[in-house]
Amino acid sequence: MNEKQKPERPDAETDGMKTPDRRFHINIHVILLAAIVVIIGFCAFRLYKWNKGVPSDYDPNYQTTDFDIEAMDSIIPLAPDKLEGYEDDGVTTILCLGDDPFSLDQGDGGLAEQIAAKTGATVYNGSFTGTTMAMQNPSYQDWYYLDAFSFAYVAQSLASGDFDTMRQAAAYSYDEAFPRTTEMLASLDMNAVDILCVMYDASDYINMRPCDDPNKPYDPITYTGALRSGVKAIQDAYPHIRIVVMSHTFCHHVNEEGNFENGDRVDLGHGTLSHYLQKELDATMDCGVSFIDNFYGSVNEDNYLDYMTDYIHFNDAGRELLADRFVQCIFPDLSTEQR
Repeated sequence: MNEKQKPERPDAETDGMKTPDRRFHINIHVILLAAIVVIIGFCAFRLYKWNKGVPSDYDPNYQTTDFDIEAMDSIIPLAPDKLEGYEDDGVTTILCLGDDPFSLDQGDGGLAEQIAAKTGATVYNGSFTGTTMAMQNPSYQDWYYLDAFSFAYVAQSLASGDFDTMRQAAAYSYDEAFPRTTEMLASLDMNAVDILCVMYDASDYINMRPCDDPNKPYDPITYTGALRSGVKAIQDAYPHIRIVVMSHTFCHHVNEEGNFENGDRVDLGHGTLSHYLQKELDATMDCGVSFIDNFYGSVNEDNYLDYMTDYIHFNDAGRELLADRFVQCIFPDLSTEQR
């Protein structure tokens, strides 16, 4: 061997040694394991957060007077064509028809009087105590003179101008207001009336008047039939009058033992109070007149002790509440001003 010749460097295969590989290798197993750990951690965090929930603002001791159910008001303006040829005298005149809500405790705290004070309108009170929307008999009978003062009959008398039967029936009453109110209605110029406000309490329910007869929608011995026939009579005779129906409120039924029974839970044969309410709303929509829901929107099962004197009659605060509802629905601008 030449002494200048250097021995060759043995390669890896000849000397059994490997050269180190400095390239970075990605291990797929490590990546999958890391992904699984992240997913499990995320799920565990969401489960922990879900179990923890969110703080509740519910206070079991909180008292509120707000209604859980929205009132079923249906406010319909008078169609412009109904005023064609009618000359407005510039004075807002309201005629109130109904029973005890209007007829009892007349004076500064009376319902009609409060409507007058809150609206500035001229208000006539044509109500009769102890009457009902519907008639008890298909036609007037002397032995039951109150039928002549039901809404169905009063509306017919106003439309026709014939008050002979009402005058005759008023003579049978021990209530001096009956003949006096009858004469007021007979002398009233209906052409000067702008709004007719109708409100009966739950007397039809208490007196077990049939609520509705689908085969006879204008039958005056049913609650809604009397309403339809009375409204139609006024609309035909005086189309310029805007008609507003205010519903009954909550009340109790007094059973044979003298105990109060919830009127919205006891069916006396023709439905509960809410059934009468729904049928009354349907009838007003059929006739195209306004409806103010006092059952859910005014005096209800939760607040009646503040507004009623007994199972069905109102105190001054109750009548003011009803007057406020009328103003809010029919004279919203005045209601805003009062606030």
